Order: sequence, then structure tokens, then C-alpha cells
Amino acid sequence: MPHRPFVMWPDKRLRTPAEPVAAITDETRAIWDEMITAMEEMPGVGLAAVQLGIMQRLAVVDCSEERGKVVRMANPEVLHASVQPRDHEEASPNLPGVSAKVTRPRAVTVKFLNENGEIEERDFVGLWATSVQHQIDHLNGRMYFDRLSKMKRDMLLRKAQKLNR
Repeated sequence: MPHRPFVMWPDKRLRTPAEPVAAITDETRAIWDEMITAMEEMPGVGLAAVQLGIMQRLAVVDCSEERGKVVRMANPEVLHASVQPRDHEEASPNLPGVSAKVTRPRAVTVKFLNENGEIEERDFVGLWATSVQHQIDHLNGRMYFDRLSKMKRDMLLRKAQKLNR
């Protein structure tokens, strides 16, 4: 199944918080399926709907080695974050060709609406936690490089601009 093109930085939709999802519908499930296709094609370990220009609080994450363990989330929010940090090299198809080491909590407890429309709380650790937090940032109108110092962020954006000319 084809997917919508990725919204490219600096499109203002990437800076706009997404709208909450009122209920899980067949349309919601179809969007998740499209997002999973896009995530697998990257290949990546997570995707937020806003990355495809869909302004809804929807995310998918699959950090499993064997794949096929996708967690579908609507309205995800972090309830608790560990104090122990974890560094990971992060990137985004919305700003191709660049990446940066970002420090985030190593573990998080997240509350979200699952694919059955039920409120679920789940603990994520390691790469799973990093990816979930990265997607929630997208849903809040933030990019991973917003977590860098101004100097590092400016360098990264200049490099991306050169690469994507």
C-alpha cells in the first residue's frame, strides 16, 4: 500500500501540535496501516502521523529485531520518565541526511488509546522508550534537534540545507 509523501522541514506542520483523536475508527486504523508502510520503507523504528501531514495524535513504534511487533498509539502521553538517561543517534525522514545524538530518559511509562480504543499504560525501555518519546515530540510540534544546544542545532540545520539543495 503506498503512503503519502513525508512532509519536509521546514514545513510549518512539523511545528504544529497535532489534534487529539476522539475515538478509534476504521479511518484511524487505515492511517496507522499507512504509517506502518511508511515506517517500514524508511526503514525506521517509529513514525508520527504529522510526518505524513496528518495532523492527528497518532504514532506507531516497532523496535523489535524481527519486526511485526508494532504498537499503535493514539494520544500518547508520558506519565513517568526514569532519571537514568540514554543517548541515541536520532534522525528523521523529514530532514534527510543528518542525525544527532540525543539524550532522553532510558525508560518511560506511556498512556495511550490502543487499536481497540482502550486506554492502555505501557512501560517502554531502551530504544522503544527513545522512539516513543521521539514520536510524542513530533505530535507536540517538536523535532529531535530541538533537544540540542543552539550551536549544535544550527550546525545540523546548515548541513541539512547543504545536502538538500
